[in-house]
Amino acid sequence: MPPLLIVVGGLPATGKTTVAAELARRTGFSFLRVDTIEQAIIRTTSLTQPLGPVGYVVAREVAADLLRTGVSVIAECVNPLAVTRDAWRATGLGHGARVLETEIICSDPAEHRRRAEARDTGIPDLVAPAWQQIVDREYEPWTRDRLVVDTARLPVGEAVAVIEAAARPRR
Repeated sequence: MPPLLIVVGGLPATGKTTVAAELARRTGFSFLRVDTIEQAIIRTTSLTQPLGPVGYVVAREVAADLLRTGVSVIAECVNPLAVTRDAWRATGLGHGARVLETEIICSDPAEHRRRAEARDTGIPDLVAPAWQQIVDREYEPWTRDRLVVDTARLPVGEAVAVIEAAARPRR
């Protein structure tokens, strides 16, 4: 069975990290969080936000190493542009993995805003974007199929179960 790359994307404060971390706990897959990588780069270099593609490139290279050794990966990031989505897909397919692209949304704007204003990123020194920054963020519409999981409608456990079901190989 080839490894699996699950890319969990979506706007900040939709529940991506919560869902992806629980998915990693349940599956035992490696978990890569681009925010963690970017903040480590900022802490140890003279670089500052915005980093541009650096965090995504590092995460994809680490994912490629894991996939090459047969280890399945959950990559969590905003994944806002077609170019980032294409790059993740190419990383997985280029290393013999199955790829599941997942977009986490929060369809209730009031709940999304509440989460944005109340959340703790869990990463030292990482300042979460303000609500208006989330609303104004560049986020291209998807142009291909992906699994959409709405955390305004599903609790974490059910959201994870939906992704697990979609990740099962089809026979």
